[in-house]
Amino acid sequence: MNPPSQRFGVAGPRSQRFGVAGDSMIVRWLGRMEFTGALALQEEIVARKRADRSFSDELLLLEHEPVYTIGRTPDRSSLLGAAHLPHPLFSINRGGQATYHGPGQVMAYPIVDLGPCGQDLHRYLRWIEQLLIELLADYDIAASRRESLTGVWVENRKIASIGVGVRHWITMHGFALNVRGDLSPFDHIVPCGINEVAMTSIERETGNKFSVMEIGETVEKLALDRIVDLRVVPEAQPINV
Repeated sequence: MNPPSQRFGVAGPRSQRFGVAGDSMIVRWLGRMEFTGALALQEEIVARKRADRSFSDELLLLEHEPVYTIGRTPDRSSLLGAAHLPHPLFSINRGGQATYHGPGQVMAYPIVDLGPCGQDLHRYLRWIEQLLIELLADYDIAASRRESLTGVWVENRKIASIGVGVRHWITMHGFALNVRGDLSPFDHIVPCGINEVAMTSIERETGNKFSVMEIGETVEKLALDRIVDLRVVPEAQPINV
């Protein structure tokens, strides 16, 4: 049985500075759950926000049971045939190639209305990357972007994967940050379609063991603090006298 969801908190005054309805963010910790349950919850929140844009943005933080996913692409070569996969596979409405999710990863699903964010998907992806880079710096890990590759890296090792979907400028899916544990399930695919990529984790980079929930709490704090950076300040309009 999945543990009941826990609301970590809501964004403080910084993220509400523009005074726009729905400009706050609610964060929920869902514990460990099956992929299908998390997907259904995302669909529900997206539908609610589409019907009423005043609903707050949400950030779902969780840990998945083992699963593979692949985005909407005709090229499925990253699955290496798929019949050999040791865990279930889902094709979903995000960009990107195959990846693995499972215990030891923080899964973060921001449900964000990009309308007040300039309807700029690339800016949103860079915002996620910067959030992860700042988070990893808190654990003395020097992470960075790589040219033309979405995600976050430690030198040539990938520590976080990003894949988002957008409906009517409302985001779903998000990112997976490797915290600890077994990374061998990645060996059954070509992660994110990148040949000979090495996967790493916070545990491997630091030699320290952190719980997924502990890292999730750090994600929460940074997301609430940095959501204001994603918003677009309306330009001042001239007053005709």
